[in-house]
Amino acid sequence: MEQLSDLEDISYRAMMGEYIIYYRGKIIGGIYDDRFLVKPVKSAMAMMPDASMELPYEGAKEMILVDDVEDRDFLSELLESMYDELPAHKKKRK
Repeated sequence: MEQLSDLEDISYRAMMGEYIIYYRGKIIGGIYDDRFLVKPVKSAMAMMPDASMELPYEGAKEMILVDDVEDRDFLSELLESMYDELPAHKKKRK
């Protein structure tokens, strides 16, 4: 989370021992078993064409593994580029 702290409105939620990461209210990806995985939208795939696709957990859809988590500028650019392609967060009905 510290690597993403340059971005405004970044948040996370713990879920079953993992962390779901939100950027400006949209789910961008998460931390799964010490791996930063993001949704496979076109812009993320274009920025990381050689990245491996991995399952965050059994039964889930594949996501893109972000290897370079030390480059803050790259992470900021990645999340900014992905934002418009991500669906709006759905609120759960009570």
